[in-house]
Amino acid sequence: MFGGASPSLEGAADHGRARMNPTSLLAFWVVILALIAIPGPDWAFIIAVGSRNGKVVAGAGGLMIGYSVVGGLVAVGVGAVVAQSESLLAVLTAAGAVFLVYIGITVLRSTSPMRGVERPEEPRHPASRYGELVSGIAVSMLNPKGLLIMIAPLPQFADTAAGWAFPVQLAVLGLIFAATCGVFYTVLGVGTRAALQRWRSASTWTSRISGAALIVLGLVLLIEQALHRL
Repeated sequence: MFGGASPSLEGAADHGRARMNPTSLLAFWVVILALIAIPGPDWAFIIAVGSRNGKVVAGAGGLMIGYSVVGGLVAVGVGAVVAQSESLLAVLTAAGAVFLVYIGITVLRSTSPMRGVERPEEPRHPASRYGELVSGIAVSMLNPKGLLIMIAPLPQFADTAAGWAFPVQLAVLGLIFAATCGVFYTVLGVGTRAALQRWRSASTWTSRISGAALIVLGLVLLIEQALHRL
């Protein structure tokens, strides 16, 4: 009789330990929100999408999917292996930099001196939702700084005393990061689109500035890698 009560008591204890600390989750969310709010490649990409064709949900969804995959890699330990390998990280950085330059050139080519002013809602080379989705995935997955941001804060907010396994907690934190990115960049892109619809003459210049920013960011990453190898 007494032996039958023990498993239920242990189950209740395990159930109590199964939760992640809400305070830690809130602190983690505040930290990553502050990091996401710092302008970078993701900002330049989503602003370019908002000013160019308005397919913001697809672009932001791509960023969210990409960071979800990165979060999963970090959870299973692959992210740490990549971060500790200078060669792999250099290849990732170079690929991401080249892709940023490519997107920047594409954005610049999609605008023309007069067409963007007269009819900014119709770019010369309209991109499909699928194209923006894939571009968003590539931008986030090839962003080495995004990988390093995930590797650094995530383990600090995982609770070793919780009932969930450590990799599961990392995966949950990674999904929170990805979801926050999705919401933040959707709002940013929609806000950009709405503002440019009121001031249409700014659409072309916003696209050009965003495209140029992507190119500059890509070149800076390449230069940093070259200097690091010297």
